Amino acid sequence: MSATSGFSTKTFIFDPRPTYPYVSVAKRYWIEDSPYLNDEDALTLIFAHGTGFHKELWEPVIDDFHAANQRGGGGLKIREIWTIEAPNHGEAAALNAKALSEVPNDVFGWEEYGRSIHLFLNGLGTGVEGIDFSKHKLVGIGHSMGAVSLGLALGYYPKIKWHALVLCEVMLMPLQFGKEVGNMLSGPAAKRRDIWPSKEEASKLFSSRGTWQTWDPRIRDLYVKHGLVSLPTLDYPDKQGVTLACPRAQEAACYRDSVGSFRLYNNLKNVALQFPLHLIYGAEDDYLPAAVKDDVVNNAVGGIQNLASFSRVEGGGHLVPQTNPKGLGEQIYKCLSIEKSGLPSARL
Repeated sequence: MSATSGFSTKTFIFDPRPTYPYVSVAKRYWIEDSPYLNDEDALTLIFAHGTGFHKELWEPVIDDFHAANQRGGGGLKIREIWTIEAPNHGEAAALNAKALSEVPNDVFGWEEYGRSIHLFLNGLGTGVEGIDFSKHKLVGIGHSMGAVSLGLALGYYPKIKWHALVLCEVMLMPLQFGKEVGNMLSGPAAKRRDIWPSKEEASKLFSSRGTWQTWDPRIRDLYVKHGLVSLPTLDYPDKQGVTLACPRAQEAACYRDSVGSFRLYNNLKNVALQFPLHLIYGAEDDYLPAAVKDDVVNNAVGGIQNLASFSRVEGGGHLVPQTNPKGLGEQIYKCLSIEKSGLPSARL
């Protein structure tokens, strides 16, 4: 986290076993001298990441959101912020490695991430004692798979009462597009390079080629720091160097899920009618064609009038949290400012 952000942090391991087989890892961000730490009217932001990423990659977005709020006079009351890791990503993947190895790894359903979020926010486990999220005004903020998972978390009881949902590049599409996109992404993910001699060597490589070059340097540094782990691991017991904190087999397994995305697609209008729903897309139509985004608004949501806001962020496409975290952080601030002002639905 940038030293200028002023946040204190603490990482928690949440254990819902034996009810559910996978532990969760979550990170809390708060400002020590904030007057809002016990204010039930202040917002608690819950961030969920996309496939192949991890909880810390939200930190530049959080930092830039906080800066935007400060420039606006601190009008948004923020109680605290949490980032929650998917069970097969990052630190959680290492803790769940044995449990993940005991089931087929060809598909990992996005509902698993939604279930983890639900259990965590309802305190149905151990490790985060003393925090009752039912007394927090919760705003879910997700990217790609994480955006879908926040919506899927509503399928469990007791039901999460979101104050608002902000979904960035939500990975939703009509049936005719879905499997094609999943196959396009899972193949390369399963074959991607996943071993490097060291974090330093990996960092040099990431800075000089491919998609990594387009990322904000802060994101790239965090990916090297938290997205790579030392070998050996359960998958590579005889290797040296570093490998992916989200094993490539698990990343590919997430892309192969053909159920979770369609379930939320078919329920998105109901979600939008229950909670203020903000949709954010990158300005570039890369992974998700413009026709898919139009379909989500016009068909899945039932029309732009059912949205609290719809917006585009310059400087990126599907990976806009990585390429333009500043623009995304500022846009999230605008979305939540709408909630504070009570303005009607708007195209931002």
